[in-house]
Amino acid sequence: MIATIVNCIAVLIGSLIGLIFHARIKDGTKDVVFISAGLIAFLIGISLAIATESFIGVLLAVAFGGMIGEALNIEGRILKLGGFFERISTRKKPAAPAAAEEGKETRNFALGFLNASVLFCVGAMTVVGAIQAGAEGNYELILIKSVMDGFMAIMFAAVYGIGVAFSIITILVYQGGLTLLAEQISPLIGAAGLNELSAIGGVLVVMIGINLLGLRTIKTGNFIPALLLVPLATWLIPMFNELIYSW
Repeated sequence: MIATIVNCIAVLIGSLIGLIFHARIKDGTKDVVFISAGLIAFLIGISLAIATESFIGVLLAVAFGGMIGEALNIEGRILKLGGFFERISTRKKPAAPAAAEEGKETRNFALGFLNASVLFCVGAMTVVGAIQAGAEGNYELILIKSVMDGFMAIMFAAVYGIGVAFSIITILVYQGGLTLLAEQISPLIGAAGLNELSAIGGVLVVMIGINLLGLRTIKTGNFIPALLLVPLATWLIPMFNELIYSW
């Protein structure tokens, strides 16, 4: 858990630095920050997604995962959770705030929490690093990830504000949980499953990039179930292929 705690501290420090810029960014330069963050997220996502060895498996996982997420309204629930975190973190509200402005701030907080949580937790470095830390006591990969996450936290906090800092809760629960259960999880995922899990994570990060670039509004949170489906797809597709060829 030491490496995960270091990761959380790096994200927190990066978020605080980003908040300084967030408070000073003029409206005219916000587009530049959004575009920069969007392009970086897009490139990170593409680099992860193209590593897949089964585009069909990724396609099926994303499609069916998105359907499940839409039915469960996962993004809406995560945004509500982000709003809850904002309410408990704000002791005072400005006098007579404009409703539209207050709603915008709440949504930015929730989106910062959601997007940062996805970005910091879906990559191969998270899963592999957590397994190495938990099963082997090797913290190197998570520490490298911590530095990268810290810099991305600066960028995202400059865009969304303090909500990004609350993603450390997700990191602590998800990455920390993987670390504690590393010896049990590693054999179940396998090398192929890990690769496809990373590819699905890349697709989700690409969605974040598309949203930041304003190309289309995608409910990224609704596609999170794809992360659970892709190991199953990785296991079933080879069996299906063998069945087809045997005929």
